[in-house]
Amino acid sequence: MTEPPTRRYRTVFISDVHLGTRGCQAELLLDFIRHLECDALYLVGDIIDGWKLKSGWFWPQAHNDVVQKILRMARKGVAVTYIPGNHDDRVRDFCGAHFGGVVVARDAIHETADGRRFLVTHGDEFDGVVQHAKWLAFLGDWAYRTVLAANTLVNRLGRRMGLNYWSLSAYLKTRVKNALQFIENFEGAVAEEARRRGVDGVICGHIHKAEMRDIDGIAYVNDGDWVESCTAVVEHPDGRLEIVEWAKLRSWSAISRAGRTPNALPEPVAA
Repeated sequence: MTEPPTRRYRTVFISDVHLGTRGCQAELLLDFIRHLECDALYLVGDIIDGWKLKSGWFWPQAHNDVVQKILRMARKGVAVTYIPGNHDDRVRDFCGAHFGGVVVARDAIHETADGRRFLVTHGDEFDGVVQHAKWLAFLGDWAYRTVLAANTLVNRLGRRMGLNYWSLSAYLKTRVKNALQFIENFEGAVAEEARRRGVDGVICGHIHKAEMRDIDGIAYVNDGDWVESCTAVVEHPDGRLEIVEWAKLRSWSAISRAGRTPNALPEPVAA
């Protein structure tokens, strides 16, 4: 596979990286960052997984490299905004603070080059389970890990066959009725908040499902995650938004040739 060219964007949105977990595809994220230039970067929550780090420390060099790379981008003039999520909610205590050029904010309003205004928020505040039954959220976390245990075997076999990473959980989300209803309810709730704020759309994360669609006149945009799908939302110089599916563009072998070894056996991470 030939090395892709550097891609120039006005703005990049990433979320649900879950640094501190074995499921984090840090090498793929580093590879994505290495091939982009942008004016602004939004970190749309769950960048660091505080839930998992409480139960055991896991922080390999690749995770540290992601942090250093983002800080380097900020030092070079990229406007970096960190909007915490539920897994890194402790960072919300520092809203308004600046860390190495990174601004922490509870949410933000982003104006695209074509004049549209978007609410940028992680989205957990519109998840009734997280807000009103946190114990159930932790139970869901356990169930999620149990379901995805099979993913380890599937991807070990896939890697031996030279296949790209495939997410069992993403597949199930498109097949299980309750999951689809949860996603639909979530999308409707964040779109309604955007309407209430008087903006044109919302850019969020949280549910690990990249999506762009119109919801009753509101542009709903979800940038996905870097555990299952390895996706980002990018804004082109003309204001056009696009979902980039980096895992589909870059194979394991290509990243390995670039001096990296992607985590082929991800540990499940709940939204």
